[in-house]
Amino acid sequence: MSRRNGKPGPAATSAALFGEVLRDLRDGAGLSQEKLASRIPCDRSLVARIESGTRVPQQSFVATCDELLDTGGILARLWSRIDWYPAVEHPDWFRRRAAMDAETVGLRVYQTQVIPGLLQTEEYARTLFSRVATKDDADLVEERVSARLSRQRRFLSPDGPLLVVVLEEGSIRRVVGGPAVMRGQCAHLLALGRQRNIRIQVAPFGVAALIPPNTSMSLITLPDGHEWVYSESLDRGHFSDDPAVFARHARTYDVLRADALSAPESAALISEVMEGYGDHEHPRSERGDVAEEQLQRRQRRQLHRGGGDVAQEQLQRRQRRRLHRGGPRYPRRRARPGQQGPPRPGPDIS
Repeated sequence: MSRRNGKPGPAATSAALFGEVLRDLRDGAGLSQEKLASRIPCDRSLVARIESGTRVPQQSFVATCDELLDTGGILARLWSRIDWYPAVEHPDWFRRRAAMDAETVGLRVYQTQVIPGLLQTEEYARTLFSRVATKDDADLVEERVSARLSRQRRFLSPDGPLLVVVLEEGSIRRVVGGPAVMRGQCAHLLALGRQRNIRIQVAPFGVAALIPPNTSMSLITLPDGHEWVYSESLDRGHFSDDPAVFARHARTYDVLRADALSAPESAALISEVMEGYGDHEHPRSERGDVAEEQLQRRQRRQLHRGGGDVAQEQLQRRQRRRLHRGGPRYPRRRARPGQQGPPRPGPDIS
C-alpha cells in the first residue's frame, strides 16, 4: 500500500521546512515576528523571509534563535543538515559547475588573484560578493555567502573527495577586506591543508621555470571517469570534455604543480604572509625585526630549493641597504664663506 506525505500541491523545499519549524517554535514561545526580530536584533522582514523559505539564514541567526526560543539546539542541527545551495539562484553556467562539484571524485584547481570559493572563509566571501553588489542586493549577498559555505561542506568532510589547489602567490598577498580578513583566510588555508583529502600548494613569484596557465582553471573527474576542463571569463563559464584538450591542460597543471612549492613549503609561506597581516598590530619599531625574520625564512627555503647563490646575494644586498638606512646620521660639514677646499667628509658607514 502506497503512502503519501505532505499536503496536496508542490513538495516543500528544505528551506521552507526550516521556515515552518522556526515559525512553530516562535509561536510556541508566544513571540510575534516583530518581537523575535527586536531581540535578535534584525529587521522583521528577515524573519518573515526565512520563515517563508525565500531567504537563507546565517548560522549566527540560527544560533541566536535557538538561544532565544530555548530549543536545545534543534534549529542548528536542522540547519547543518540542509543543503542550502539549491535555494540560491545562480547563472545557468554556474549551476552546471556546482552540479559537477556535488559529485566529483577528484578536483584539481589553479587559481590566480583570489582564493578559490571552496577554500574561502565567510568574511572573505562576503567581501567579494559585496564588491559587485548594489545597495539593494544586501539580502542576495548573504544568500550567496551561505550557499558558498554550504557548497564547501562536501569537500571539508573527513571522507570528502580529493581537492588539490595550486594558488598563485598573488592570491594570498592581494588584500581582500583588510588585514584581519586576510589573516583569518590564511589561518583557514593552513587548517584545510592538514586535512587528508586536501593539498594546497603555492606557485611563488620570481621562479623563471614556472609557467602557469593563462587563467584560473579546474580539472574535474566525475565518478564515471568522465573528465572536464572548466574556466571562467568575465560573465560565463567554459567547459570542455575533449580528451585532447583535457590532456593538454592536465599536463600543464602537473608540470606547474611539480615546480610549485611543496605542501609543507607552501604552508611555511602562507604562515609568513599571515604574520605580515598582523604587522599592523606591532609598533613601528618592531616591524623591521619581523620583516628581517620573514626574509631569512624565505632565504632558507630558496637555499633548500637550489637557489642558494642568488638567495644569498639578495639577502646580503638587503642587509646592506638596511644597515645604511638604519645607521646613525651625521650632519654634513659645509664650507664657510671664504673657506678653501671641499668640505670634510663624515664617517664612512657604507
